[in-house]
Order: sequence, then structure tokens, then C-alpha cells
Amino acid sequence: MTVNPFVQRLTPVVFVDRIEPCLPFWTERLGFQKIVEVPGPDGKPQFALLVRDTVEVMYQTWAALEAENQEAASGARGHSVALYLEVADLNEIDRALVDLPRVANRHRTFYGMEEFTVRAPGGVLTTFATRVAS
Repeated sequence: MTVNPFVQRLTPVVFVDRIEPCLPFWTERLGFQKIVEVPGPDGKPQFALLVRDTVEVMYQTWAALEAENQEAASGARGHSVALYLEVADLNEIDRALVDLPRVANRHRTFYGMEEFTVRAPGGVLTTFATRVAS
């Protein structure tokens, strides 16, 4: 296996109106740690970095993006990406998220995965998947 000389890590940055409702999804349900939180002028978080093992996800408010770069913030708001997380134990994730409505119920795919999708707080479609034996 060769090492990619250009990309060393890919970390999604999810833009939301408010970060606080998004944090428990990652910290309480999925065991991530919030390792960075930057407060905005109102004292509420405008940026957060969540980490578990080698997986990272960042949240930033639309207001912080607008203050930082009005051109970047001028596009349509909404989510044009979805998160796809490959996990070791889908049953454990299923239990942790049992009370969240499913966008796609648990199913097997043609590409050898078992997965389900929820809409995480903040609106991002988030799919959890594990490889199944052939």
C-alpha cells in the first residue's frame, strides 16, 4: 500500500445555526470527546472539534463563517454532503441511537455493507455501516 502524498487526513466541517444541540449526538451517544470549543461573541460555541480515536468532525456556525469569510458564507445554506462512518460494531451504534428516527432503516447493500442512516442534530444525514461477511 502506498501513502497518499497529498491527503493525510480528511475531516468534515459541518455548518449549523447552533452547535450546542449537535454535541450530545457525538459525545454522549458515540463516545467522541470535544477537544476544542471556541466561543463566539455571545459566549456560545461558534466552533467545536470532536475526536474519537483517529476520527474527527468539526462544527462551525454559519455566523462564524460569515464573520470569517462573507464570500464563502454567501452560498445557499443547507447540507450538500452526508457523513458515512464505517464502524466496528453496528449493533452498538444501533443501541446508542435507538430513539432517533431513521432516514434509512438498517439494511444490507449490494456493496457488502450493513447500514442505517439518521439525520443528526443540525440536519446532516449520517450513515453508519459495517462490512458483512459474504
